[in-house]
Amino acid sequence: MKSSNGHFRSRGEGPESSVEKREGRAPAPEGAGTDGQASYEDPWQDALTPGWGELDGTGAPAPDVPHMRTEQEGTGRVADVYLEVQRSEAFREVRRRYRRFVVPGFAVFFTWYVGYVVAAQTAPGLMARPVAGSVNVAMLAGLGQFLTTFLLTWAYARHARLRRDRAALDLRWDTQELTRGLRGGER
Repeated sequence: MKSSNGHFRSRGEGPESSVEKREGRAPAPEGAGTDGQASYEDPWQDALTPGWGELDGTGAPAPDVPHMRTEQEGTGRVADVYLEVQRSEAFREVRRRYRRFVVPGFAVFFTWYVGYVVAAQTAPGLMARPVAGSVNVAMLAGLGQFLTTFLLTWAYARHARLRRDRAALDLRWDTQELTRGLRGGER
């Protein structure tokens, strides 16, 4: 049977995995685990992560996965582009709009949440007061927590879409264009 990585798997004759091939171990009998107990057959058993013990076709282990790129010539200039964008008025305006929404929104929601927890601990009589049937003040306030969470999420997404996304996308586009020109990568 051919496995997902193109190697043929044998049924009982020869090593079953690349680990057994390297270490020279005999394969386990079909249907038996390492301790002789029945085991299931894992279809991904020999689908190794690239560079982990696979052979390169000549019998030698495949080379390791390459590391991240090292700094190239001109990287300092690319960093300067990002610093320039960060210092720009457009970037400061996007950050200002973000803070104008998030800081008051956080303050209101956190106060509402802490108020609910404090009221539940310090005023159990108030929280146990029935409103309609078996529904009490605590249940309504708890449901209000969920409602305000969804409301705040909706308001944040709307604010971002209407007031920040276009400006942030423009900044991103400009930054990519400037860095692409410095790296010499035209597409």
